[in-house]
Amino acid sequence: MKGNRKTELLAPAGNPAAFYGAVMAGADAVYLGGSRFGARAYAENFTAEELIQCIRYAHLFGKKIYLTVNTLMRERELEELPDWLRPFCQEGLDAVIVQDFGALRLIRECFPKVAVHASTQMTLCSQFGAGLLKEMGASRIVPARELSLEELKIIRSSVDIELETFIHGAMCYCYSGQCLFSSILGGRSGNRGRCAQPCRLPCRVRTNEGDSREGYYLSLKDLCTADHLPKLMEAGIDSFKIEGRMKRPEYAAGVTAVYRKYMDRYLELSERFGREEAAERFRVEREDRRSLNSLYIRSEVHDGYYFKRNGAEMVTLGDPSYGKNDEELLEEIRQLYLSERKKLPVFLRAFFHTGEQARLTLECGDIRAEVLGDRVEAAQRQPVTEENLRRQLGKLGDSAFFLQGMEIDLCGDAFYPLKQINELRREGLLRLEEELLGSRGYAGGNPVSLPRREGRPRRSFVCEAGADLRSEGESTEGRRFSRPEVEVLRKPGGFSVLTENTEQLRALTGWLKEHPKRRLSCVYVSGDMIVSGSEEVLELCGRLAAECPVLIALPYILRETEKEYLDKLWGMAEGSKVFAGFLVRSADGLGYLTDRREGKNRDGAGRRMLLHLDANVYTWNSQAVAELGEKGADCFCLPLELNAGEQRRLLDTGAAFEKLVYGRIPMMITANCLLRTRGRCRKYVGDTGTTVLIDRYGKEFPVLADCRHCMNVIYNSLPLSLYGERAGWEGRVRLRIHFTTETKGEVSRILDGFLDGGELQPGAHTTGHEKRGAE
Repeated sequence: MKGNRKTELLAPAGNPAAFYGAVMAGADAVYLGGSRFGARAYAENFTAEELIQCIRYAHLFGKKIYLTVNTLMRERELEELPDWLRPFCQEGLDAVIVQDFGALRLIRECFPKVAVHASTQMTLCSQFGAGLLKEMGASRIVPARELSLEELKIIRSSVDIELETFIHGAMCYCYSGQCLFSSILGGRSGNRGRCAQPCRLPCRVRTNEGDSREGYYLSLKDLCTADHLPKLMEAGIDSFKIEGRMKRPEYAAGVTAVYRKYMDRYLELSERFGREEAAERFRVEREDRRSLNSLYIRSEVHDGYYFKRNGAEMVTLGDPSYGKNDEELLEEIRQLYLSERKKLPVFLRAFFHTGEQARLTLECGDIRAEVLGDRVEAAQRQPVTEENLRRQLGKLGDSAFFLQGMEIDLCGDAFYPLKQINELRREGLLRLEEELLGSRGYAGGNPVSLPRREGRPRRSFVCEAGADLRSEGESTEGRRFSRPEVEVLRKPGGFSVLTENTEQLRALTGWLKEHPKRRLSCVYVSGDMIVSGSEEVLELCGRLAAECPVLIALPYILRETEKEYLDKLWGMAEGSKVFAGFLVRSADGLGYLTDRREGKNRDGAGRRMLLHLDANVYTWNSQAVAELGEKGADCFCLPLELNAGEQRRLLDTGAAFEKLVYGRIPMMITANCLLRTRGRCRKYVGDTGTTVLIDRYGKEFPVLADCRHCMNVIYNSLPLSLYGERAGWEGRVRLRIHFTTETKGEVSRILDGFLDGGELQPGAHTTGHEKRGAE
């Protein structure tokens, strides 16, 4: 292994049976969800008691437990998070997997000994996002599944942070964390673990050539990387993750067993022959390949994005429902991994002498525990026999131990009640567990409180005090900490406008020239227009900059391949008085720009660039606002999945906010390309037409085939329009109009309605989650 590090095998568990099966099959760690806050709301999941039992059991065998807390959280939910997490942290929970920046902040401050892993839902695609999350306290990131192996190597060599990547299981068509399809169409948010999977339904694709036949264009084949384990293990990836918390225990155990076998095999081959020859000798046996393909697979498997940017061969096109499982294989898995639990050997020594305390000594390896019972009485009628003692003391039941042997020192006339023999055994096993856990370094999470913050009273959380205090002698017991105050910025009013192409930019500047009394608070211009260096675009931006700040809108996804693009944009913004800053649409963009801005500030040169966050950099709660504000964000966009009341509560933070009042919502940001699936990649055929996705109801979703960044943006079939609700927001936030597919005439008509007070008649539209909010 690279750097002599052993790669972790991380298995899923949707219920206790899957957990014990995964451990039996050889998992190094298991990730699972509790009754709340997990991105698999429809999995069976674990009760608090079951979770604690699993944590203790895992640690007895040197395994780790990672708890999924990977949903976006409303304010009140976040307030309840510390109390819910506390018992698991006190049991020594190894890590928490998070999507929400507020949850990350709260866990970091309340439970500093518990590692935080950044979920793949954070859409981390580069060293810049990885660096940002490391600064925020994450010890591990789960990057986007769309990254190539070469990109992962760059991140691993650039940032001292652990990488966890998926090696097997179902694949989303959209970058995780960027999908609003289920949310906008049906109110069930993927960011809340309630995805209805509309991507697995049939649809058609329209291009210049006409409509395609109906197929499953948004359904990817399942991931299977067993053949590539040598390359993946040598890349420096810290943890291999198997998808599947919604699947049966047979899947968790069976898939784990196969990957355990071949990870160990490659290590053995490397020790015998060296890495190069080991990779050549490495082969997956036909029977094991068949097993992987027989366990809850959607039609076919593929090796994912590790060695390919996208392609039609990654898409199922045919029916993506799960195929039939091999019942003979399932029964074999049950017998091997699910019928029994992995157990530790224990040797018992019992001492029962009349007039002395009963004593039970338990030994597991070099760990020893001893418990004392009541005084042994002289028998009046029936003395306790050695056979009785062996039978009762040997009943280890569903504990983590099996009886290796027993010695009994018993005097002939001793009496000891049956109930007390059982209590002695139970107490002894518990004491041995504690000794074993202590020897492995598990002494609880020792949560502490957040420091006090000045400011007006807010809703409060309570964190338990622990031994690991912030300053020597300081007592934190019972301390309450408040919702964070962020730096109060000038509250923006008025309107901002975002243009995605040159025609829209021309229409905007033309409209403003015809309406000289109208002023905008801010204009966003797509970075693709700026980086092209078009004299017309730069001249139009210059005219706008004379009236209001002009910011460059970054792409939704920024990968390692975008560094030159970012460097060029930064240089153009730095070297010009036209651009005031950037609209940031990813943690990667924020990481890159804060690095640049801090470096510039250290040099003492230049002006401070503004950093505004778009709605897909999620700020569902005050803690998220504070965390991102401390990392450089100057303005935030109200979340599209919160209802109006929930959005208004965010304004209490005092931060500057924008609100989208018009525009087509991006439903999916994808690495795979609908055009390429149809064999019409624009890079090669020069096709400049419009692409449309058509669902089974005939709804048409415009698709931006972004060839510069090799991705698709699938927009909603209807534009969001809050024209009727804008009066309740004017003066409180900046209102944003986002032009996506609009023509010159449509731009003018919409500006007339929103900015000039005219009557807006946009036709069919949606008000999004303004009233209902996402489930």
